[in-house]
Amino acid sequence: MIERFQELDSLLGVENTSLMPFPANFTMGYENATSLYMTSHLLGLQRSMHLLSIIIYGVACLLGVIGNGLVIWITGFKMTKTVNVVWFLNLAIADFVFTFFLPLSIVYTALGFHWPFGRLLCKLNSAIAFLNMFASVFLLTVISVDRCVSVVYPVWSRNYRTPKLAYGIALLTWVTAFVISSPYLVFRDTALSSRNVTSCFNNFALADNYNVEDSRRLWRIRHRAMVVTRFLLGFVFPFTIILICYGIVVFRMKRRRLTKSSKPFRIIVAVTASFFLCYFPYHVFSLLEMCKTPANHELKMALYLGIPLASSLAFFNSCVNPILYVFVGQKKFRQSVLSAFEGAFGEDFMLSLSSKRKSRSISQAEIQMT
Repeated sequence: MIERFQELDSLLGVENTSLMPFPANFTMGYENATSLYMTSHLLGLQRSMHLLSIIIYGVACLLGVIGNGLVIWITGFKMTKTVNVVWFLNLAIADFVFTFFLPLSIVYTALGFHWPFGRLLCKLNSAIAFLNMFASVFLLTVISVDRCVSVVYPVWSRNYRTPKLAYGIALLTWVTAFVISSPYLVFRDTALSSRNVTSCFNNFALADNYNVEDSRRLWRIRHRAMVVTRFLLGFVFPFTIILICYGIVVFRMKRRRLTKSSKPFRIIVAVTASFFLCYFPYHVFSLLEMCKTPANHELKMALYLGIPLASSLAFFNSCVNPILYVFVGQKKFRQSVLSAFEGAFGEDFMLSLSSKRKSRSISQAEIQMT
């Protein structure tokens, strides 16, 4: 199987040493391409970027585990369970699990992309990375819909918007994210090269009964399907819904002269913007990588140098949220962490106030009708 895999890679130009748990299928022939196309300056730049990636991973791991662990402890055990608390608790769980596995990627990069942890952890590491991505963006989408419903249907929201319903929706969100990320449990694989280096890569041609040409075609079809699906379901569709929902919220709040949003609303907007800024470069590079041609060496070099940084930026998103919870909209820094989180996760006062006003007006209209 290894011989077939190496023969296939020489034709496909797909690298088996994916730099991240994200399945960025770089050119496997880069070892040969390096001697032909990369100058000593580019080699030095490449090493510098790999070192920078390790540093970013380390910072993200340290801050992510501590910060998200603190959020889980406070929202899970110290705060009253409200709908907002349920949303942010689940976001913190997704980020905590992801950053907890980051040391595997740090070691993988530090060892020159040698994977010593076995096939099972290779699969889990990649699947958890994408589970975090899908769960996070789906939760942000659910939060935006929740904000929109609270403004458009305040009476229904006041009567039926409960933590129990939020837990059920969060569970459905996790199940959906797991189903979408499960193909990485199937396709992620390990292989031992002639240099005795074990790589963790995406093996999109798993069957042995294909010839090289059929395997090549199957590999490209599956690779493109995974990239396009990830881009549409993990970025385009969710952020389209988010923009529509927040557009409605802003329009309704301006109509009701509630132009100053409360801190929880600013927190939600900041977390959503952070996710967009951190993941947008990664999706762009993934699409470019899918569209590259063997003759376009400049694009190959750009991908080879840029994808590690784009992936590092995506990883860093998992440690940013706890920082946003504390500092966005903070006017007084001399307060306890618990007080800061209570202010960040509290129910939106303005939306609650508008709901009460609307419910009173509806009640008065019903009295007049009777």
